[in-house]
Amino acid sequence: MAFFSTLISTVLKMLFIGAFAVGGVFAGKKLRERKDAKNSETK
Repeated sequence: MAFFSTLISTVLKMLFIGAFAVGGVFAGKKLRERKDAKNSETK
Protein backbone atom coordinates (compact mmCIF):
# COMPACT_ATOMS: atom_id res chain seq x y z
CA MET A 1 0.00 0.00 0.00
CA ALA A 2 2.88 2.36 0.71
CA PHE A 3 4.07 1.91 -2.88
CA PHE A 4 0.78 3.16 -4.32
CA SER A 5 0.56 6.15 -2.00
CA THR A 6 4.13 7.14 -2.94
CA LEU A 7 3.35 6.60 -6.63
CA ILE A 8 0.20 8.75 -6.48
CA SER A 9 2.04 11.45 -4.53
CA THR A 10 4.89 11.50 -7.07
CA VAL A 11 2.50 11.61 -10.05
CA LEU A 12 0.59 14.53 -8.51
CA LYS A 13 3.84 16.42 -7.92
CA MET A 14 4.88 15.80 -11.53
CA LEU A 15 1.52 17.08 -12.81
CA PHE A 16 1.76 20.17 -10.61
CA ILE A 17 5.29 21.00 -11.80
CA GLY A 18 4.29 20.21 -15.40
CA ALA A 19 1.34 22.60 -15.18
CA PHE A 20 3.69 25.37 -14.00
CA ALA A 21 6.10 24.59 -16.84
CA VAL A 22 3.37 24.71 -19.49
CA GLY A 23 1.96 27.90 -17.98
CA GLY A 24 5.43 29.44 -18.02
CA VAL A 25 5.91 28.61 -21.69
CA PHE A 26 2.56 30.17 -22.64
CA ALA A 27 3.24 33.25 -20.48
CA GLY A 28 6.67 33.63 -22.09
CA LYS A 29 5.18 33.41 -25.57
CA LYS A 30 2.55 36.04 -24.74
CA LEU A 31 5.14 38.40 -23.27
CA ARG A 32 7.40 37.88 -26.28
CA GLU A 33 4.56 38.61 -28.72
CA ARG A 34 3.70 41.79 -26.80
CA LYS A 35 7.33 42.91 -26.79
CA ASP A 36 7.73 42.20 -30.51
CA ALA A 37 4.51 44.08 -31.30
CA LYS A 38 5.68 47.04 -29.24
CA ASN A 39 9.07 47.06 -30.99
CA SER A 40 7.53 46.86 -34.47
CA GLU A 41 5.33 49.90 -33.75
CA THR A 42 8.28 52.10 -32.78
CA LYS A 43 10.37 51.27 -35.86
